[in-house]
Amino acid sequence: MFGFGFALSAAPAAAAEAPVPVCTISDKRVTELSGLVSDGRRWYGINDGGTKVQVFVLGRDCAVQRVITNSLDPFDVEDLARAGDGTLWLSDTGDNDKKRETVALIALTPQGKATLYRLTYPDGQHDVEALLLDRQGTPNLLTKTPLGDSGIYRPASALSSPGPTPLEKVGTLGLQPTKTSGGPVAGFGSVLVTGAASSADGKVVAVRTYTDAYLYPAPDGDVLAALKREPVRVPLPDEQQGEALAFEPDGTLLSGGEGTGQPIRAVKGATSLVAPAVEDATPAAGGETSPGSSGSSGVRAAPALILAIVVAGGGLFAWTKLRRRSTRK
Repeated sequence: MFGFGFALSAAPAAAAEAPVPVCTISDKRVTELSGLVSDGRRWYGINDGGTKVQVFVLGRDCAVQRVITNSLDPFDVEDLARAGDGTLWLSDTGDNDKKRETVALIALTPQGKATLYRLTYPDGQHDVEALLLDRQGTPNLLTKTPLGDSGIYRPASALSSPGPTPLEKVGTLGLQPTKTSGGPVAGFGSVLVTGAASSADGKVVAVRTYTDAYLYPAPDGDVLAALKREPVRVPLPDEQQGEALAFEPDGTLLSGGEGTGQPIRAVKGATSLVAPAVEDATPAAGGETSPGSSGSSGVRAAPALILAIVVAGGGLFAWTKLRRRSTRK
């Protein structure tokens, strides 16, 4: 199956409001916010990693109202999505050392029943911190890479529990560095994909890095078609380690991240910044590209330069969060 590659050159959205703090998470149980969703009344958040399934139900004052738990022990949970039926999907796909034989998705009901779906990549291990669900509930995983060429994977067949279900690579999303401040690593932090979200109606999908969010029109709910289109870039400056992204039903964009006492910030009217797409964007010069390749040399040039500088300084892996837990299948 063929994928796509293109250069991301979106300018900051001039009409976008600066992110405004809504409240601050002070609960010491939530210090590594990595995924966030909203049902319009409450927020649901997860910590990075963890030794059991935990989803924190937050009020709009950032206070924890309750915790949905299950004894299932994940390896490295990184993102959270919410299906139309209210099921919470945890993306247990973190793999900083690229040693996991399988990764997993965990479907969690509001009552705490968990179902495990193991997954395997077709081309080796990847670190993934972003999960997008389309209208049909199909999961799309986006890799985190310092080269700025994020691979897009989805199940090659219906999910089975416990699996594993094979994944297939269906595209490549190209990112270029920005000058937005923030994040735990300078320079190439702006091309590391750390989270994703879909609007309540599925007509806008968003991908974030440590420093920026990219909003794509998806009028028909097709995630892959949306990621081929020109996005609107919404800067999310000065987040300590921005990884969480969510939409409110009214189109407000929410962002947050890891660290003690970090705020949830909001960009009102974010979905209105995205013009409806009439037809798919034309792939970059050269047409469709094979999975894993880029449709534009410009996608690789700037990130590659940053990578060379980082390697020269001995800091290529400085952004990696160390795990002391043993790798599990």
